[in-house]
Amino acid sequence: MLANNYLFSGSIVAIVTPMDNSGEIDFVALKNLVEHHINAGTDAIVSVGTTGEAATLSIDENVKTILKTVEFADGRIPIIAGAGANATSEAIVMTKLLNDSGVAGCLSVVPYYNKPTQEGMYQHFKAIAECTDLPQILYNVPGRTGSDLLPETVGRLSQIKNIVGIKEATGDLTRVAKIKELAGEDFIFLSGDDATGLESMKLGGQGVISVTNNVAAADMAKMCHLALAGKFDEAEVINQRLMALHTDLFVESNPIPVKWAAYRLGLIETPTLRLPLTTLSESLQPKVENALKIAGLI
Repeated sequence: MLANNYLFSGSIVAIVTPMDNSGEIDFVALKNLVEHHINAGTDAIVSVGTTGEAATLSIDENVKTILKTVEFADGRIPIIAGAGANATSEAIVMTKLLNDSGVAGCLSVVPYYNKPTQEGMYQHFKAIAECTDLPQILYNVPGRTGSDLLPETVGRLSQIKNIVGIKEATGDLTRVAKIKELAGEDFIFLSGDDATGLESMKLGGQGVISVTNNVAAADMAKMCHLALAGKFDEAEVINQRLMALHTDLFVESNPIPVKWAAYRLGLIETPTLRLPLTTLSESLQPKVENALKIAGLI
């Protein structure tokens, strides 16, 4: 972890969950991925977030994958557990199961599909935070959940002692200053949008929870570390080289393209996903391959 005043910062990978051809979790490949990220300088790993296909894993599989990630990391890199759900009761069950797991904190997504009000979201995250001492990172991604956690609600939630930050995936750069104003400078702002991640850091964000990091871990680490040191011009050179990845890893729903890209680079054995997600369309594979070439990865 970076030596600064923030619990979580820098280049954080939203890691894929590798699977074999039958769709079972490949823990050997997962162990190799953890080693890869430690060696590349990644600052933390989010286990079974959106990119880790949390939505199609059972609670048992979610917890086992997180515990295995903690085991493989062996204290060398913080593990943040994806522990959100659209039912508050289920999110509480998941979070309680992780209380003594060795995770550094939890990433908890805005409830999806049921479209709660701002008060409903406040009560949801408050109830989760009160069931644990683990640090909680809010996760706002309206494009997937159908609901937007507004800065004013984030400000209210920041008053709860173990709600320490937010992954903001709207790409709306005005939110950096707004959330800092309402939640305080110590509240951690992590971008969840690779394309605007560096820009958010220029405005005071602490880092990026990244999809691109899966295939460009060393570059993302270097870029984020330069940005945290205020060396934005040097960071921008790397960011521009990665921009095609930042955009083209979303030509189909995440994690379809990034799993294919990780497979293309030999980081995982298969690009298998669980239904209803399917492997990257053949017509789009050249586009993702070209982004890897532009980034200098192949």
